[in-house]
Amino acid sequence: MTIAHTLFEAHIAVGNLDASITFYRDVLGLELAHTTGDRSAAFFWIGARGRAMLGVWVAGSAPQKVTTHIAFSASVDDLLAAPQTLRAAGITPLDFDGRPTSEPVVLGWMPAASVYFRDPDGHLLEYVAMLSDAPQPESGVVSWSAWQLRQRGRT
Repeated sequence: MTIAHTLFEAHIAVGNLDASITFYRDVLGLELAHTTGDRSAAFFWIGARGRAMLGVWVAGSAPQKVTTHIAFSASVDDLLAAPQTLRAAGITPLDFDGRPTSEPVVLGWMPAASVYFRDPDGHLLEYVAMLSDAPQPESGVVSWSAWQLRQRGRT
């Protein structure tokens, strides 16, 4: 039985709450919804209020650092602009293999276009847009421009 329809919230541990608030609010443009009274956590609305939420929590003083991966859905137009937008904010856009990139990649099995980047604590973040094209798992992961060439060749 499937009851879940979408992911409502995700939580990550951060080293510096103020730096994370600045990053998620001022750089990514998420709405700061709430900070706890003891300043150990902050919560952000993703998109419209009440649709999805990200919680950032100050991590303990453990010697090991755990990073996570979170994907934010985006429109195709916003995704195509993301590498330039991220660079303008001093953030390096990354491809699927973690290399700097100037364009999204396409995961052919979905298919979806993605751009990856890291927050101040090293968490891997992703903007992702589902594509209306037919899935092409044999394509693997390719650059946006390579995907576009393949689509033109299919018509």
